[in-house]
Amino acid sequence: MLSVPVGVELSPSPQGLEEEYGTLFTPASLLFLHQLVTEFDNEVDQVLQLRVSRKAHLDASGDLPAFSRATSHIRDDPSWTVLPVPPRLQRRHVDVGDMAPCDTERLLHALRSPAQGLQIDFDDGNCPTFYNQIKGISNVCKVVHNQFPDIPALPQVPVLMLRPRAWNMVEHNMLVNGREVPGPLFDFGLLMFHCGKALYNSESGPFFYLSKVESFMEARLWNNIFLWAQHQLQLPRGSIKATVLIENVLATFEMEEILYELREHSAGLNCGIWDYSASFVNKFGHRGDFLLPDRSKYVNMEKRFLRSYMDLLVQTCHRRGALATGGMAAPLLPPARDSPAHRTVLANVTRLKLLEIQAGVDGFMVYDLRLIEPMQKLFQQHTGGENQLHRVREDVTVTPEDLLCMPAGGVTLHGLQYNIGVGILFIHAWLSGKGHFFYRGQVEDSATAEISRSQVWQWILHQARLEDSQRVVSRSLVVQLTQEVMKELTEVTACQTVRAAERLQTAAEMFLEVVLKRDFPEFLTSYLNLDHTFLSSQREEEASVALLSKL
Repeated sequence: MLSVPVGVELSPSPQGLEEEYGTLFTPASLLFLHQLVTEFDNEVDQVLQLRVSRKAHLDASGDLPAFSRATSHIRDDPSWTVLPVPPRLQRRHVDVGDMAPCDTERLLHALRSPAQGLQIDFDDGNCPTFYNQIKGISNVCKVVHNQFPDIPALPQVPVLMLRPRAWNMVEHNMLVNGREVPGPLFDFGLLMFHCGKALYNSESGPFFYLSKVESFMEARLWNNIFLWAQHQLQLPRGSIKATVLIENVLATFEMEEILYELREHSAGLNCGIWDYSASFVNKFGHRGDFLLPDRSKYVNMEKRFLRSYMDLLVQTCHRRGALATGGMAAPLLPPARDSPAHRTVLANVTRLKLLEIQAGVDGFMVYDLRLIEPMQKLFQQHTGGENQLHRVREDVTVTPEDLLCMPAGGVTLHGLQYNIGVGILFIHAWLSGKGHFFYRGQVEDSATAEISRSQVWQWILHQARLEDSQRVVSRSLVVQLTQEVMKELTEVTACQTVRAAERLQTAAEMFLEVVLKRDFPEFLTSYLNLDHTFLSSQREEEASVALLSKL
């Protein structure tokens, strides 16, 4: 029997992971987790309540976000900068994104790649079943402590950028003081306890990505967590470095304040496209003037609201000595290198990533490992050093109007069908214990699922019309198209058993439930993580995985 501190309740080990479970959950690590959660649980509640109150104010007042007068002294003070990042973070041209650490084979493959870093993703690209969390954290520990055969020690592999879950996620399998613990504290606590010192001693971390931060108050909370953890583990102040993903429109108006709060621990800011675009629906989706057009046709980083966001992020970071990184290239290269399809995909990725390099980013991510070297060469051809910190972008002036300007365009039948397909397949992936999947030549994860289901919900709400036929995007049309799309999805998922077909049908029903709700569910992942269908299915999947591992 595992000895646990008073006030801690922990679920038994997932089948097949008894050894990993026993290694992670020691009396000392459980005490560390207990103290961490006890110290910060109330503050987590407070920042989540702040989100609710800000959203309620925006809804009730009709106001739009702006740069706050209350914090103007931070933005107007030219004297402060973040601390310089360690040598291993100075050159971050190409990282691998959506690296679900429970996928041992892909993790080991990526560790042997020439990438500068790996986004070890417990958030967007990962399905947080207890099995996946334990397997993933255990795999990170094995990498850090050089326990995988034929994998070099930390200084010789791509740097690990650890991405715990976001604040909206909870860990169902651990209770502290009678409450389920916040998912990010569970992930961060175990990773820091088991890996923090080894990463620091090898000059390879600990480095983190912080997901879905919405305000400088959330950055302040993370900073306090870092200070506490460093003190507990006897690490020097400022040892931890973190890149904040600016995935919410409200956070865009507080980027300098976020850097200021984390100035001892900052590795910079990151800009993406789909979670950020989805946040407009989240915050303003009920307003007709914020109708977001078909993402597959009208939404890309060349549009004013996204280009302004990227320009402002680069300017803000470089003004304060912080690194600015771009999003992940999701396309998959076709296998035949000499084929027209391969050349077309590579040309499209190159064009879009060159726009980011020209904007001044210091790096970005790719999913397909075969894109690493071409994108590194792109950086070498168009930049003159390890990073672009020297490009302060004094040419940039970004206004609130620039950041809030919705792109022109309408809704297409193709875009509606595509969004339905992505939304259903993401839920199906989660019910199967997976955090990302492949569809029509690229990887999809919770970020693309968020924008997909957000757009369908918003188009129904505003009764948008299809460009192709002028049909109204209604409940009945979405239900009809869902039935039609299911024929393709059955082939995509290779449903060959009754159980598999039932799971796909359940995913379709859950998708319709989400997009037809009167009020917008804030996070699809929260909705799924709290849903009985998912909770029961993950237990079935863990049992199946354990059975297969014994065969």
